[in-house]
Amino acid sequence: MMNYTKHIPNTITCCNLVSGCLAIVAALFHSAELALSLIIIGAIFDFFDGMSARLLHVSSPIGKELDSLADVVTFGVAPATIVYKQLTIIEYPEYLEPVRDIIPFIAFVMAAFSALRLAKFNLDERQAMGFIGLPTPANALFWGAVAVGGRGYFIDSYYASQVVCAVLIGIAISCWLLVSEIPMFALKFKQWGWKGNELKYIFIITCIPLLLIFEFAGIAAIIAWYVILSIATRNR
Repeated sequence: MMNYTKHIPNTITCCNLVSGCLAIVAALFHSAELALSLIIIGAIFDFFDGMSARLLHVSSPIGKELDSLADVVTFGVAPATIVYKQLTIIEYPEYLEPVRDIIPFIAFVMAAFSALRLAKFNLDERQAMGFIGLPTPANALFWGAVAVGGRGYFIDSYYASQVVCAVLIGIAISCWLLVSEIPMFALKFKQWGWKGNELKYIFIITCIPLLLIFEFAGIAAIIAWYVILSIATRNR
């Protein structure tokens, strides 16, 4: 009898990939909320593909490579497409009109840095219980939430200059964080006690009110808080 269990993790990974493809389509059709929802679904699949591979003892080199390819789409190309689309709907000030057709494509630099980050992650053996640099799912969720929460600013011509500058600076910071050597904690628990897990529990507790108050838009604040907290405690 054939062992079909070995295909379960890769099937879940492919579901992540399909979620990313659908998120790209949603972003192109002006539905940032749906695109963000699909990225979240992709992140859930991304969490369970690795877990299922470990539980079923069917981890394989092809599964690792497939996971990275899926992540490039869902957490690299999809968020870049969201930002690209938002930059196309801004009412640009007059002095930016000559480059308004060029600026949105800068968003795809994030996709390239996401791919670099994933390749680096595959080769880096220091990331068993934490991360070196910003994880691609966190970056993707941040930009999806920015598009949803800041929708009013993208379509208001009064804030156009500030929004364009903020987004371009944000893209540069994201690209740097993705491939940086900054240690960032992961929500992985060897045991569930408070001692040794203080940082993780503090982060989880402080995230709850942000989600309750701001819903999807609160995800951007949570990712920013995650980065700040990681940098502030990196020498601990």
